[in-house]
Formats: sequence, C-alpha cells, structure tokens
Amino acid sequence: MKKIPEVEEAKEIMTAAQEWGVFRWLTEKRKVRLAADNCNDALARAEKRVIESWPDEMRAAYDELGAVANGKRRRGKKIDADILETVRKIKDALDDAERVRLDAEDIFDRADRALSTSMAKEGTARAIEAWEMREKAIRKAESAGKARVTA
Repeated sequence: MKKIPEVEEAKEIMTAAQEWGVFRWLTEKRKVRLAADNCNDALARAEKRVIESWPDEMRAAYDELGAVANGKRRRGKKIDADILETVRKIKDALDDAERVRLDAEDIFDRADRALSTSMAKEGTARAIEAWEMREKAIRKAESAGKARVTA
C-alpha cells in the first residue's frame, strides 16, 4: 500500500497541534476536524478497495465474520479454517483501530467542552495511533489477499 496523502497530511497537522495553546486550538479546530475526516474517509476507501480485491472465499469469510458480529449467522458454503483465521485477525485489527479512533473522537469532544489543550493533545496522539493501526491492518489485508491469489 502506498502512503495515502490525506493520512500524511492529517498526521502532520495532528503532530503540529500537540504544541498549540488554547487560542490556536479554538481557531484551528475546524482545520483539524476536516483533516481528520479526510483521513478517515481515505482510509475507509483504501480498506474497501483492498477487501474488494480479495478472492471470493476471503470476502465470504469477511462477510461471515461481520454477520456474526452483528448477531446474525450467514449460512453460506463452508469456509476454509485457515482463511477464516487470517481474515479474523485482519478484521480484529481493523476493529481495534476503529475503537481507538472512536476513543480519540470522544477525547476531542471532551477537550472541546472543557477547553482543555492537554486533553486535545491526548486526542491527537490517539488519532495518530488509530490511523497507524488502520494502515497496518490494511497492509496486512493487502498482503493476505495477494498471498491467497498467488497460492
């Protein structure tokens, strides 16, 4: 996976924002929000593109795991246990990254209400962590798909 410009831009802004004071946060928070939203959208597109490139059996495993997570059970054809385990690890990594992203969002919301730069700085660190986790999971998904295609 190539570096995603929106992710790099958001990381750059968030890294710089760790040095901002209250006034700068108040004047720049829209810019930070826009960069974060663009980054999240770009990562979602990259994730979708990689998963759509997977062989049918891997996509079926991913759909099955999603259905199970939503309390439903799909009754498709039997999926190879190795494929299911590989896809489960990738899905778990993507889900973990999403949990960290949501945590960062919560921290930013609380920081905004409290006008707390220390909380906002914590939120920037969590956001960067979430994006890096998601990038890593997408790279794993890409590698797994390529390995399966060549197998």
